[in-house]
Amino acid sequence: MAAYLLDTNVVLRIADRGDAEHAVAFQAVATLLARGDKPVITPQVLIEFWAVASRPVLSNGLGWDSQRIADAQRELLIDFRLLQDLKEIFAEWQALVLSHRVQGKQVHDAGLAAVVRCYGHQHIVTFNPSDFVRFSGLVVVHPNELAAQVP
Repeated sequence: MAAYLLDTNVVLRIADRGDAEHAVAFQAVATLLARGDKPVITPQVLIEFWAVASRPVLSNGLGWDSQRIADAQRELLIDFRLLQDLKEIFAEWQALVLSHRVQGKQVHDAGLAAVVRCYGHQHIVTFNPSDFVRFSGLVVVHPNELAAQVP
């Protein structure tokens, strides 16, 4: 039984039933659960979720109102274990961004990598595997790989 950190792009697709990749994201999580693995999320994922869900559709967001976002987050907290922010995460994040010269939006990916490392996990599920390849010790899994493993 392993823990799999869900990237924000996976969680958004699970919550947005109209997304073209909703079924893949949903099946990927179903596969993890059927195998006895544990999908987990972090406060950072929920914060990023709010940012994208509240952004207008024309700005690559979902255009949801605050109540809809809060309701979706409540469901996510029921469905997935929330890893707590540990004080060690910041130090690990800082070490990663400095050693890999991470800049811009990719600092968020380094934050998720830091969480995985601090919790002693290995796996992260993301629709953007290339965002994480620079971080050693991670097993990066695309939802399509899990969805294809029908239990």
